[in-house]
Amino acid sequence: MIFLKKKEDVFYDLFDQTIDRVEQAGIALNDLMNDYTDVVSKICLLKDLEHECDSHIHHIMKALNSSFITPIDREDIYNIAKEMDNIVDTIEEAANSFDLFLITEVRDEAKVMSKLILECIVELKVVVNEMRRMKKSKLLKEKIIEVNRIENEGDVIYRKAIKSLFENETPPLEVVKWKLIFEFLEESIDSCENVANILEGVVMKHA
Repeated sequence: MIFLKKKEDVFYDLFDQTIDRVEQAGIALNDLMNDYTDVVSKICLLKDLEHECDSHIHHIMKALNSSFITPIDREDIYNIAKEMDNIVDTIEEAANSFDLFLITEVRDEAKVMSKLILECIVELKVVVNEMRRMKKSKLLKEKIIEVNRIENEGDVIYRKAIKSLFENETPPLEVVKWKLIFEFLEESIDSCENVANILEGVVMKHA
């Protein structure tokens, strides 16, 4: 017997494909932060991943506009897609800043934040992958909690990073450069939590 996939399952497939690109971007950023060589090439890779993510978001929006029935609320689909796109956008913005600002050495706080971004994405990927099984999944709740925990840790590191710029008599121009980079990195973690929070709300609606 052949079982045909429900048409509305396309959204879960597209979410899975998109979070794969988000994870690749997280891996690429972490590689840039911890092996600060061949910087332009690594930034180009992130730009390509950002374009690929944009393409997947476009497919989600196209499917949303053409679908009469959706597995979850249309607004939730839109917001999930938007926030996943924001993760990659801010990762790419952070990476671009290293070239734009002629950064010669990566600060330790940036390395920690990029590690947290990747950890957050890895946990979020499990949440996204489990959504099609939301009523039976035993992983969703604990993974959402873990994303929230990592985001809280990211907030602490972000505040310490900003404080260190002013504590150590950093040259004013360097303060401006690194403050912006840290903001992009923090926004990436925040967007991960935003996706997790939206998905948590979806689970509660369908419980």
